[in-house]
Amino acid sequence: MRALWTLAAGLIALVALPVFAHHSIDAEFDKTKPITVTGTVTKLDWMNPHIWIYLDVKDKDGKVVKWQFEGGPPNALKRGGWNRDSLKEGDQVTIRGIMAKVSAGLSATTGNAQDVTLPDGRRVLAGQAENGK
Repeated sequence: MRALWTLAAGLIALVALPVFAHHSIDAEFDKTKPITVTGTVTKLDWMNPHIWIYLDVKDKDGKVVKWQFEGGPPNALKRGGWNRDSLKEGDQVTIRGIMAKVSAGLSATTGNAQDVTLPDGRRVLAGQAENGK
């Protein structure tokens, strides 16, 4: 009987893990700090619970700075008109979003994407429509 209870508790814990992995935008990002960044896509992680877009961005001195932007869930992005093939390494994109809170343990070059201007000029929501404008 004890083994059955242990198994049941383990299964409940496994099912609950995705709930704990999800976070509030307000916990990690600052809606009062909008940002627009244009750069070259270096990587796209298209996975749940949120996608990540990685960019090389040239600063005002021409130095390349690595940026990363969290987007929405893949299914929401598909409904919004794009997919994992919409961005490829080397594509030039512009991302509008909000800055990360460094106090939340994120880097100063991290943001949450509101929308992305794709290489073909289309602007698509990044799945986080509630971000500040």
